[in-house]
Amino acid sequence: MLNPSPLSCDSAPQALAAPSLGIQAEYTTPSEVDKWKKTFHRYATRDSIGGESYLTEPDFVSAVAPESDFSKISRQQYGILFKVADRKHTGRVDWDDFVAFEELLKKPAAEYDIAFRVFDTNGDGQVLFNEFKSTFQSMRGPDAIPFDFDSPWVKLYLGKQDGGHVLGFNEFTQLIKGLQGERLRQAFRHFDKDLDGYIDKGEFKRIIYELARHKLSDAVLEKLDSVSEVVPGGKISYSECIAFYNVIHEMDLVEKVVREACARSPDGKITPLDFVNHASRTMRYGTFSPMEVAIIFHFSRQGVSDADKPRLGLRDFGSLLDAKWGPPRSTTTVTEGGKVKRKAGSALHEIGKSAYYFGLGGIAGALGATAVYPIDLTKTRMQNQRSKVVGELLYKNSLDCVKKVYKNEGFTGFYRGLPPQLIGVAPEKAIKLTVNDLVREYATDAATGRIKVGWELAAGGLAGGCQVVFTNPLEIVKIRLQMQGENAKISGAARQSAAQIVKSLGLLGLYKGAIACLARDVPFSAIYFPAYAHLKKDIFHEGRDGKALSYGEALSAAAIAGMPAAYLTTPADVIKTRLQSEARKGESTYKGVVDAFRKIRAEEGFSALYKGGPARVLRSSPQFGVTLVAYENLKKHFPYPEPNQSLIETVLPREEEMARVRARNALKVLLDVDTNVGMRSAPIPESKK
Repeated sequence: MLNPSPLSCDSAPQALAAPSLGIQAEYTTPSEVDKWKKTFHRYATRDSIGGESYLTEPDFVSAVAPESDFSKISRQQYGILFKVADRKHTGRVDWDDFVAFEELLKKPAAEYDIAFRVFDTNGDGQVLFNEFKSTFQSMRGPDAIPFDFDSPWVKLYLGKQDGGHVLGFNEFTQLIKGLQGERLRQAFRHFDKDLDGYIDKGEFKRIIYELARHKLSDAVLEKLDSVSEVVPGGKISYSECIAFYNVIHEMDLVEKVVREACARSPDGKITPLDFVNHASRTMRYGTFSPMEVAIIFHFSRQGVSDADKPRLGLRDFGSLLDAKWGPPRSTTTVTEGGKVKRKAGSALHEIGKSAYYFGLGGIAGALGATAVYPIDLTKTRMQNQRSKVVGELLYKNSLDCVKKVYKNEGFTGFYRGLPPQLIGVAPEKAIKLTVNDLVREYATDAATGRIKVGWELAAGGLAGGCQVVFTNPLEIVKIRLQMQGENAKISGAARQSAAQIVKSLGLLGLYKGAIACLARDVPFSAIYFPAYAHLKKDIFHEGRDGKALSYGEALSAAAIAGMPAAYLTTPADVIKTRLQSEARKGESTYKGVVDAFRKIRAEEGFSALYKGGPARVLRSSPQFGVTLVAYENLKKHFPYPEPNQSLIETVLPREEEMARVRARNALKVLLDVDTNVGMRSAPIPESKK
């Protein structure tokens, strides 16, 4: 096991030790070292003289920074982390330096630890007044808003210059957390020359630009001037400044309240009152002020007035909640009435996407069919068994059927007819899953992610209807293959192959019982898909607080949804089975669906229409459970690439490596000192250009 290395021989103060935080640092495992080694050598440069590998500043940034994090935080700014890792100040980071930095990122409060090392310039484990002042000033551009180091706030933390008060690590973290608030107060006083309690819009924009540019999307930054519209008057008060700052400071809490409130709303949209009510229920000791709520909704309406858009969905809040937010360009469009509609991509892209997910649906369907095929065979034989009027019952119940199949035909008898089933089940399940997805996608409100129940039923029903073109030929062949073992025992009939059955039936014969198949599959899918979606959302709370369902929860939701769908459609399945199987001598024949219904009820009673119902439930529930869970996981892990994908995703973002996340967070702590940290030439807002 590799022992943790200090960042440098003279810059590892005792105040940084993990026990001071009450948390034990994690040990470094050999697998982590191997991972670091691969990363190091992937980006390292080899010295042409000594042959030693090292990282330059650009190499180091590539190795530690999140790969797609350069929209609001520049690549150049990550260079300040390079200075921390370069322990020997040689302008390069060798393997030992890189290991030490990676181990530093594993420490408790690593983000603050790195910031502390930046300010602790002499490495003695404490920050003096002069160290804080000189480091703070070195991070700021020449045009930065002045900061008064003789202010009462600074003296509370550091005393006066040349005083005896110093900051240890824990005290330093509190100073950094409160620094932005003090900068806001001082900046407001700097621009409030008249001492009338107001500044103009351009001055407010400059303050926020300098304090929190990296935390806000371009859409919000461009709209900063409009904050004066929250409280009409033209100028901006300190109350509005601090309210806007509080919204930024509590952005994670704002997002939590918005997500939960939208999830609980019937239409996925909320008003300011809905937001306040949910915040009051979830926050113990405080809530958002009316001005803060007004600011949240004002900057989320994206140029639309309160009257035109009184209720907002999660997507509307995206511009405020996500600093990388960008308006969707290829998937949605806004009509004159303000309604969001989905815009199709190129025809080639849509065809490719449909074909791709059709293939995934086929794989998932094959897995589900194989898993439950023995149950399906038992169900078929039970449904085709006629009344005692015809002769002695071959099977007493489903369990007796299982025993006799195993005794007479062996284990392979349970899989009789499986090959043609697998050949046909791929397009059958694929078309059902794909059509349901396409209709739901079309009917889903892009702004809220919600779909009306009527559209859910239509999507499921249409999916079930479309699959019959594959289902009916598949099932009539499967049923006749499944019945051959029984027929051979009773009458000594010769076995036929699937090809022989298809040839004997002909094209029209393959669609015998299609009406009954439609009567079964349309209501089955109309019940199943909406039930599955609502079980995931309303019972297992998928998406609430960012929750992703476990395999067990997803499988349970799929299996439970299949129970009522399977049992309620059993009469249609019984009629279909009777129409598609060959009647033996002495058994009734049927002219069609209605005739079959009348004869079965008259000869065997109404209960005969539910023969094999339990076996059908036992087969359909797990089959669709396996199929749906497999399909969704295949889509999740092997998604079809979408061009110009919006930055606000409806699925959970890809989890980043914790080391890269903590490196970014360490830089964000320093960005709270100044948004231009690490910039060799600091950008300035448009108001100063």
